[in-house]
Amino acid sequence: MASSGSAVESGAPVSLKDLRPPSPLFADGASLRVLGKLQEYSVETTVAIIVDRDASLKIDTQHLRDLSFRVGSIYQFIGELRIQPDNEALLQARVGRNVDGLDLDLYHQSLQLVRQFQVERTRYRST
Repeated sequence: MASSGSAVESGAPVSLKDLRPPSPLFADGASLRVLGKLQEYSVETTVAIIVDRDASLKIDTQHLRDLSFRVGSIYQFIGELRIQPDNEALLQARVGRNVDGLDLDLYHQSLQLVRQFQVERTRYRST
């Protein structure tokens, strides 16, 4: 079946600390999946700020429906990264969900294992 538009990417799982220059993940238009604790949310601007360890990220939630925001809860967002003129990142979220109860340490361990697998897979393909 032919598609009339470009396919939406799945959103690569990343930690917030990886979204700083010169990381290759810090790229305008990158489709990403992020997770963090809600530090603040503005109903007027629909911008949320999530934090994870010593990193934070602004999330534009204007396209999300039926999602209530509670400061202190953990959320996961999938969307496209937009690099602002001041070199600050903003994720234009297309999906968001509350993931309270998720073990953050285990989540970070799984991210490390996924990266390790991807590096090994790349090395295997190049040999």
